[in-house]
Amino acid sequence: MSEVAPLISDLATILIIAGIITVIFKWLGQPVIVGYIVAGIMAGPSISLFPTVSDQANIKIWADIGVIFLLFAIGLDFSFRKLISVGASAIFSTVIIVCGMMFLGYTAGNAMGFSHTSCIFLGGMLSMSSTAIVFKAFSDMGLLDQKFTGIVLGILIIEDVVAVIMMVVLSTLAVGKHFEGFEMLESILKLAAFLIFWSALGIYLIPTLLKRLNRFISNEILLTTSLGLCLGMVMIATKAGFSAALGAFVMGSLLAETDKAEEIAHIVQPVKDLFASVFFVSVGMMIDPAMIWEYAVPVFILTALVLCGQVLFGSFGVLLSGQPLKIAIQAGFSLAQVGEFAFIIASLGISLNVMDKYLYPVIVAVSVITTFLTPYMIRLSDPVYCFADRHLPQFLKDYLTHYSSGTMTTRHQGSWHKLIRSMLVSVTLYLVVCLFFIALFFSYAYSLVMGRIPGMKGSLLSFVLVLLIISPFLCAIIMKKNNSVEFRKLWADNRFNRGLLVSMIVIKVLICIIIVMGIIIRLFNVALGSGLILSFLIIVVIYFSKRIRKRSLSMEKQFLENFQGTAGTFPQEEPETGETSTEKNHELSNK
Repeated sequence: MSEVAPLISDLATILIIAGIITVIFKWLGQPVIVGYIVAGIMAGPSISLFPTVSDQANIKIWADIGVIFLLFAIGLDFSFRKLISVGASAIFSTVIIVCGMMFLGYTAGNAMGFSHTSCIFLGGMLSMSSTAIVFKAFSDMGLLDQKFTGIVLGILIIEDVVAVIMMVVLSTLAVGKHFEGFEMLESILKLAAFLIFWSALGIYLIPTLLKRLNRFISNEILLTTSLGLCLGMVMIATKAGFSAALGAFVMGSLLAETDKAEEIAHIVQPVKDLFASVFFVSVGMMIDPAMIWEYAVPVFILTALVLCGQVLFGSFGVLLSGQPLKIAIQAGFSLAQVGEFAFIIASLGISLNVMDKYLYPVIVAVSVITTFLTPYMIRLSDPVYCFADRHLPQFLKDYLTHYSSGTMTTRHQGSWHKLIRSMLVSVTLYLVVCLFFIALFFSYAYSLVMGRIPGMKGSLLSFVLVLLIISPFLCAIIMKKNNSVEFRKLWADNRFNRGLLVSMIVIKVLICIIIVMGIIIRLFNVALGSGLILSFLIIVVIYFSKRIRKRSLSMEKQFLENFQGTAGTFPQEEPETGETSTEKNHELSNK
C-alpha cells in the first residue's frame, strides 16, 4: 500500500489548521496574518494539541518560496513612477522614521544585553511598518479616501524599498560578522551595479517582448512566464551573491513597468497568498510560547518602544515635511506596528547564525501585539489631535499652521526641487569619497600602523590619521549648499521655510556624526553613548575650524580647475556685484 510523502502530509496539516484558525480570526474581525502565526504555533513542536509537522525542513523550503512570491508581489505593486509620485513628504518622513527607529532599536537592544549584530538586526526590524496590515485597516475602516492615508501608503512604499536594501546590507554584515569598510563599500557598489544593469536591460527587453507576443498570451501563459521570470531572476541574484528576495523584488518591479502589470498582479495573487500563508505559518512554528513568557519583559519594552517611537518619529517626520498637525498625528498613529518584513529579516538573521535565537519569538510577539492594536491606534489619533489642539499654546498652533502652508506654497516648488536635488548630489558625492577613503585606510594602512605601534597608541594614531583624511569631506557635507541662492531665497522669503531648511542641515550633521561614531566604535571599545558624545564634539570642532574649511575649499577649487582644464568648458555663474574675495570663496563652497 502506497504512503503519502511527508511533504504532502505536512502541507495538508498546516493548510487545514491554518484554514480553521483564520476563519475564526476573520469571524472575530482580526488580521488574517496573525491567524496564520497562531496556526503555526498550533502546528509546531511546542503544542501537542494538534497534529504536528514531521519534517520542518520541507516546510522551510515552502516558506522560502513564500518569501520569494511575497517579495515578487511587493515588487509588482512598486514602480519607479509610483516612487516619484509619492512625493518628497513621504520620502523625507521615511528617512526620519527609519533612522530614528533603528537608533532606538539598537540602543534598546544594547541596554538589554543583546549582541552587537542582534542590536543592528533589531533596529532594522523595528523600523519597518506593515503595508498589508495598514492597508487592510484603512479599507475596513473606510479611510482610503482620506488625505493622510495617501501619505502613509507612500511612506510604506518607500519603507519596502528600504527594507530590500537593508536585507542586502545586513546579509553582507552577517557574512563578515562585523563592519569592514572596504567589504561594505564593495557590496554596496556591487548592489548598485546589479540593480542598474538589470533594471536597464529589463526595462528595455521585457515590455518590448510582451508587446510583440501579446496576441499569443493567455492568462495561463502569462502566469507561467511571470513566475518563470521571477524564479530566473532569483537564480541570477543568488549566483551574484545576493538574496533570493532581492531577485524576486527586482523582477516584480520590472514587470510593474509593463502594460501587463495589473493583469500579472491579479493572476499571481492566489499563488502569492498560498505560499505567503505557508511562510507566516512557518514563522509561528518557530515560536515557543514558554520562551515568550520567559522574555515577557523585552516583549513589553519593545512593544512600548514601537508604539511610542513610530508615533513620535512618524508624526514628527510628516509634520516637518510640511503637513498639518492633524495629518501628521494621524499618519504617526497609523504606522505603529511591526510589519512582515521583520519576519523576513529575523529569518535571515537566524539562517545566517548571527542573531540571538530568542529574539525571533520576541519580535514575532511584538508584531502580533502591535498588529492587534493597529485599528485602535488609528482611532486614537483623532482624540489625541483634539487634546493637542485644546492644550497647545495659540502661538504654536499659528506657527504650525503657517509652517505647513508655507512649505506647501506652489511658488517655492522650483526652488525646493533645485535645492534638494543639488544637495542630494553634493552630499552623495562627498559621502562616497569619504567612505572610500575610510575603506582604503582600514583595508591597507590600519594593519601597517597597528603592526608598528600596537595597542591604544596605534588606535589613537589611526583615528587621527583617518580623521585628517576625511575632515575636509565631512566639512563639505555639512557646509555645501547652506549658502546657495536657493537656500537664501527660501530662508528670506518665508520664515516658516526655516524649520525644514534647518532640519536638512541637521540631517547632514547626523550623517557626519554616524560616520565618525562608526570609526570610534571600530577602533575603541567604548559605549554607544560615549561614542555619540565624542563624535558630536569632533563634528563641532570640524564645523568651526577655519583651517579645515580652507583646506576643503582649496581642494574643491583645485578639482574644479582641473575639471575645466580636461573638459574644456565648465558653466560659470556671474558673481554678484560687490562680492568680496572671501564671499566668493564661501559661495564656491556652496555651489
